[in-house]
Amino acid sequence: MEMAKITESKFWIDLLKKLLKDWAKEQGIRTSPKTYTQHVVPHEKGWAMIRGEGNSRLTDIFRKQSTAIRRAKRIAKNKKSAVVIHRVDGSIRDRINYDE
Repeated sequence: MEMAKITESKFWIDLLKKLLKDWAKEQGIRTSPKTYTQHVVPHEKGWAMIRGEGNSRLTDIFRKQSTAIRRAKRIAKNKKSAVVIHRVDGSIRDRINYDE
């Protein structure tokens, strides 16, 4: 991809977009479209919980990972998103996509 010359307006527009995006990220403003990816992760009160990607708030806590996965799949299907299943150590075990 060829970069625009400094004398072209495209150069300045691209630079301004980048600066605004960087500033927004520093301010904690979302700069990309919201995703509804559901994460099934380990938790000390049960085994796993579901949380939407980017959320600090938990959706629910379950005793078994299999129950959490079923619930996450139901949400992901409705939102046409994905489920990311984590292992006990936090690494990713599987990813299931329901997006069209």
